[in-house]
Amino acid sequence: MDELSPDELSGVWDVVVVGAGPAGASAAYAAASTGEGLRVLLLDKAAPPRYKTCGGGIIGPSRDALPPGFVLPLKDRVHAITFALDGKFQRTRRSKKMLFGLVNRDEFDQRLVQCAEKAGAVLATGVTVTGVRESAESEEQGAVLTLQDGRTVRARAVVGADGSAGRIGAHVGVSFDQVDLGLEAEIPVPPSVAEDWAGRVLLDWGGKVPGSYGWVFPKGDSLTVGVIAARGQGADTRAYLKDFISRLGLSGFTPSIESGHLTRCRAEDSPLSKGRVLVAGDAAGLLEPWTREGISYALRSGRLAGEWAVRIAAADDATDVRRQALNYAFAIKAGLGVEMRIGRKLMTAFEHRPQAFHLAAVGMRPAWKAFARVTQGHTTFAGLSREHGLGRQTIDLLTRG
Repeated sequence: MDELSPDELSGVWDVVVVGAGPAGASAAYAAASTGEGLRVLLLDKAAPPRYKTCGGGIIGPSRDALPPGFVLPLKDRVHAITFALDGKFQRTRRSKKMLFGLVNRDEFDQRLVQCAEKAGAVLATGVTVTGVRESAESEEQGAVLTLQDGRTVRARAVVGADGSAGRIGAHVGVSFDQVDLGLEAEIPVPPSVAEDWAGRVLLDWGGKVPGSYGWVFPKGDSLTVGVIAARGQGADTRAYLKDFISRLGLSGFTPSIESGHLTRCRAEDSPLSKGRVLVAGDAAGLLEPWTREGISYALRSGRLAGEWAVRIAAADDATDVRRQALNYAFAIKAGLGVEMRIGRKLMTAFEHRPQAFHLAAVGMRPAWKAFARVTQGHTTFAGLSREHGLGRQTIDLLTRG
């Protein structure tokens, strides 16, 4: 649905989700799937499908968090990873089992939205949320969203999934302690080049900017080539991408899309709710600090936000609302929060010793097996740190000061 009339927006919605990316669509799906006949509204500025700057890697935790029966629109299945250290010392590691899949985000996001709609959520696009406030009108306490065109939407619970620079995160007071700039180019290539990359990605560690890395993700007749580095080094990051593309022998091909975006990781004490408003995905600053992988964090936090939004919508009073919001925060911190803590340790070590990470990936079989287990969804970096085996030894070795 492109646009709802004022009458169709009227009344009180049980759950309103702002942002129709993976976190928002997952939240809307989870809320609408409760079987309780709730009114669930999913709002977004743009109608799907729309381009999103993203490598599009679907690792095991992402796959496991998808709605039942979801068919991934895979462009390639990765069975091999070539590791390099600033273009040198390359080695390719291979796996008989698929490591992860690759998708274009426009198709992937659209299918998630369709799942939410099928579950009963109502989609409204062309809608920009400019503000949110708590309401105490009559006995129907809730939140009121203000739209750019002056309309308002009332909700018993709100999930903010409108990105790290969105209005809902600002309302909640989300703060960030790591901000990075990612630059990407979608490069159409001839069949001979595409065949060389099929089923294989490149991860190039530790360019001239500390904490940075580059990647090549094959997607049929095109390659997604990108780099990421700490914000504040824009010129160096742009030069890094240009040199990276040239080094790969791809500078002779014209990109179909060139884009960039900021990734923001939440500070550990950053809030995840305010009153009846929860945040999930990028809006909450939830992503893996070292790899900056965010899709699995968006899917998992979105699902939890949708489930707890339903409980907040049903809450009888402010005390119960607060209790449910705290329970949501606890669920996030006990799972994704622990993973982010390990990711921060890995990132700090990687900034100072990228060579150690490269040597571990190419020269230590336990390190490669641990990496593969994470991408396949058998464990997480946090899980490895808790195990009493080679995976934990690898984490300890890499993060040792």
